[in-house]
Amino acid sequence: MNKRKNIGLLIITIVAVVVIYIVGIVLDWYGELENVGRIEALAIPADVRSQRDAAQNEAATHLGAETPKQILFGDLHVHTTLSSDAFRMSLPMVQGDGAHPPADACDFARVCSSLDFWALTDHAESLTEHHWNRSIESIQQCNAVAGPADNPDMVTFMGFEWTQAGPTPETHYGHKNVIFKEIEKDKLPSRPISSTFRAAFGNVPLNLRLLPPLRDFTNRQRYYDFNHLIQSVGDQPFCPDQGHVRDLPTNCAEIAPTPAELFSKLKQWNLESIVIPHGTSWGIYSPAGTRWDKQLAGGMHDPDRQILIEVFSGHGNSEVYRDWHAVTYSSDGQMICPQPRPDYLPSCWQAGELIRQRCVAGGQEPAECEQSALEARQQYLKYGQLGWHSVPGTELTDWLDAGQCRDCYLPAFNYRPGGSAQSGLAITNFDDPESVKRFRFGLIASSDNHTARPGTGYKQYDRHPVTDWWGYQDQASRQLYSTDRGRPQAATVTVDVAKLDVFNILELERQASYFVTGGLVAVHASGRNRGAIWESLKRKEVYGTSGQRMLLWFDLLNADPGETAGLVPMGSGVAMKRNPRFRVKALGAFEQLPGCPSYSMNALSPDRLDRLCRGECYNPSARRVPIKRIEVIRIRPQVSPGESVKTLIEDPWKSFDCDTGNHNGCVFEFGDPEFATIGRDSVYYARALQETQPAINADGLRCVWNEEGVCVRVNACYGDDRTAVDDDCLAESEARAWSSPIFIDYLPAERIGK
Repeated sequence: MNKRKNIGLLIITIVAVVVIYIVGIVLDWYGELENVGRIEALAIPADVRSQRDAAQNEAATHLGAETPKQILFGDLHVHTTLSSDAFRMSLPMVQGDGAHPPADACDFARVCSSLDFWALTDHAESLTEHHWNRSIESIQQCNAVAGPADNPDMVTFMGFEWTQAGPTPETHYGHKNVIFKEIEKDKLPSRPISSTFRAAFGNVPLNLRLLPPLRDFTNRQRYYDFNHLIQSVGDQPFCPDQGHVRDLPTNCAEIAPTPAELFSKLKQWNLESIVIPHGTSWGIYSPAGTRWDKQLAGGMHDPDRQILIEVFSGHGNSEVYRDWHAVTYSSDGQMICPQPRPDYLPSCWQAGELIRQRCVAGGQEPAECEQSALEARQQYLKYGQLGWHSVPGTELTDWLDAGQCRDCYLPAFNYRPGGSAQSGLAITNFDDPESVKRFRFGLIASSDNHTARPGTGYKQYDRHPVTDWWGYQDQASRQLYSTDRGRPQAATVTVDVAKLDVFNILELERQASYFVTGGLVAVHASGRNRGAIWESLKRKEVYGTSGQRMLLWFDLLNADPGETAGLVPMGSGVAMKRNPRFRVKALGAFEQLPGCPSYSMNALSPDRLDRLCRGECYNPSARRVPIKRIEVIRIRPQVSPGESVKTLIEDPWKSFDCDTGNHNGCVFEFGDPEFATIGRDSVYYARALQETQPAINADGLRCVWNEEGVCVRVNACYGDDRTAVDDDCLAESEARAWSSPIFIDYLPAERIGK
C-alpha cells in the first residue's frame, strides 16, 4: 500500500514539475536579456596603419591621383543578436552559433576585417531601453580602445535601423539606417525610432516557444533568452502620440509609421544624423510593383539627411533598373500577371504553370487547365509576398528562377527594379512646378551582416557565418520550423496568414542561394578621425564596393569658372553650360594571403580569434587584382511627368577595357559631347570591375539552361544538409566598385533644389 502511495506521489510530483516547467516557459520565467559582451581586442599598431597609408599613397601617386585625402573603408550596416531576427538566426536548431553582441562586432571590425570605421545599426523594432543604453556604452568602449581622437585605429558610429515593410506598393517604404555623428549619450536620442513593423520582430507562436527548449534541452537557455527578448519587446509600452520627442518617457517605444514622421522626429532631436535607405529592390519583403515615386512626395524625403543609398550588401545588389515587371495593372487598377520574357520569369506566371502541369497530369481538359492556371496567377498576386503559399505542395526547385534578375550582378532576391538606385536617380517629382524634387544620392555599400561581423567580403570563405545564410539543423528542426504547404494539387489554396510561422512566412529557403558576403563603403577623407569621416559622408565623396578594397577616383575636370576651383569629386553637384569632361582612376584590391597577420593574432586570444574570424582575417599581399573594365552610367532625370525611366538610363553609356596585365591600375578620361546640345540635366557615375574571381553564391540558384536560354532546372545552394556544410557555392564573379554620381544641371539651375 505504501509502495503504491509512494509511486503515486512520485508520478504526481513528476507531472507537477513538468507542468510548472512548461508554465515557466510560457510565462517567461527562465529567460534573460542578452548582454553586450566584453571588448577584448587591442588597438591596431600605429606602424601597421602607417604602412597601409604609405601603400595607398604610393598607388595614388602612380595613377596621378595625388591628393591630401586618403581612402578609408567601413561598414555602416551591422546587426548583432540584440536584433531579434539576428537572435533567431543564432539559435542552434537553425545552425546558429550562439550570441554575437556588440562587443563581437567591435573586435571583428578591428581585428578580423581591419576596418577604418563602422556603425552599429540594430533593428529599432526590437531594441528595448536596456539594450539601447547598453549598446551606446559598448560603442563608447569600442572607441576608447582606438587611441588618439585625431588619429584612431578605428572610428565607431552609433545608429539604428528603421525597418518598415508594407503589404502593398502604396504602403511600402522599406528599410533605412539612421547613423549619428556623436556617441555621447546627451548627443544621441533617448530611444531609437521604430516603424509599425514591430509585430514581425516580436511574435513567436506558442509551439515555437515550448518545443525548441524541450527538443534541444542541452541548449535550452538560448531559447529561453530568445523568448525573453520577444516578451520584453512586446511588453514595452508605446510612446504617447503627442509631445516633443525630448519630453517622452525614456522607456517607451517611439513609433514613426512613415519616412515623413521619421524625418520629423529626427528634426525634433536636432542631432547630426544621416539616413541611408537600403534593400530598396529586395523582393524578399518589398511588394511587387514597388517604386520610388511616392517617397519624393508629402515630406517623405529629407534632402539634408537622406543623402546616401546602399546599392549593395550581403543581401545582393540593388543598383540596376530593368523594364520587366512582377505585376502590371489594367486601366481600372486590376492586377495582371505579365507573360514571361527571355530575361525574366514572373513568379505569378510560374504559379500558373505549376497548377497547369498538375491539371494536365490529372487528365483534365486543356481549356479547364488554362482556366486553373489563370486563377492561380491571380491568386498568387492577391497574396503578394505570401503568394508562393497559395500553390500547395511545392518544393524550391519547382519555382525554377522565377522572380530573379537573370542578367544582374549578384542581384537581390525576387528583384524589384522600380526600387533600384538607378530608378531613384532617374525620377522627378513635379507636384510643385516651381520647385521640382529629385533624389541626389551618393552610392555606398555595406554588409547587413547579422552575426556582428562588419566588413565581411575580404575573403570568400566559410559561407556560414560570413553570409546571412542559415538553415535547419536536422530533419526534426525542419519539421518544427517549416510551414506545412500541403500536398500537390491542381488548384490553389487560401492562405491563412495566422497559421504561418515566423521562420517560413517568406521565401527564405530560396533566398539562401542569394546571400553573399557584404560590401564596403569607402570615403575620401582628410583624416582618420570622426569629423573627417563624417564630412566625407555628408559631401557624398564616397563610393561602395562589393567587399574588396578597390581604390576609385571619379572627377569632373572642367567645371565652369567660378563654380568651384580645381577638380570636382564624386558626389558633387554643379551647374554648367559647356560639355563636361571626366576622369576615372581605379586600382584593384590587394590579393589576400591565407590566415591572419601577426598583429591580428596578437590583438586577441586564440579562442576568441578563432570564434570571430574563423581562421581568416584581412591579410593583404603586395600584389593587386587587375582592373578589367571601367564603365560609365549616364542618367538624364525626368523633365516631364510620365517620361519613361527606361529611356533615361544608359548602362553602360561608355565602357573602357583595361590592361589586365597591369596590376597598377587603370585610368579613363571621357567627355559628354551631347550635354550642351541636348540641354538637360545629367547624372554620371563610374563602375570599376576587377578581373574575375570565385565568390560565394555568385551564380544564385545555379540554373541549368536549355538551348533557348530557358532555365529548366536549378541546383540551389540550400541552407540545410542538402548542401554540404563545406560547400561555399562558389562561382566566378567580377568584383566591383560604384562611385557616387556627379550631378550636372544644365543652366539655369534654380529649378532643381537639393
